[in-house]
Amino acid sequence: MPKFLLAFVLIALTLPVAAADYVQTRGSSLVFAGTYQGQPFTGHFPGFRTTLSFDPAQPEAGRLEVSIPLATATTNNPDYDPEMRGPSFLDVARFATARYTAHGFRALDDGRFAADGTLDLHGVQQPVTLTFTWTPGEQPVLSGRATVPRLAFGIGSGEWASTSIIPDDISVSTRVVLAPAP
Repeated sequence: MPKFLLAFVLIALTLPVAAADYVQTRGSSLVFAGTYQGQPFTGHFPGFRTTLSFDPAQPEAGRLEVSIPLATATTNNPDYDPEMRGPSFLDVARFATARYTAHGFRALDDGRFAADGTLDLHGVQQPVTLTFTWTPGEQPVLSGRATVPRLAFGIGSGEWASTSIIPDDISVSTRVVLAPAP
């Protein structure tokens, strides 16, 4: 092998591997859960959209962006949903979209990853960590969980600010089925 070709191959092997770019596809879900007066409730955001740049061998180069149209939030309970979308909670008339962004992930000891990102919700930006697993394949899957302290975002005003009615921490879980970005 000529020396210049060998040098080129050695240089190419030392260059960082580019993260693959993905977009969300069918079969994805974004779910929230908590309790109301001690009774569990769950809901979901059917209209959310995710883009991801990720290589599990170089998680620090990862990038995640999620857009969540808040008016799509539903618990499928006609008593809860109008109140949840109203001014005391999500106030979708003033805050139509929430966004989660994370740049650079961490590999955890148990094979999972952590995205230390920022959630922009209800006009407030706060750090939120998403821990997730990665299942590679033709359609890779990111499955993750986070805890959102609702009061830090001003979610639940007046009587709804009481943590005896609805605890502060709302659990969020996601399963994002991905396809290579076009």
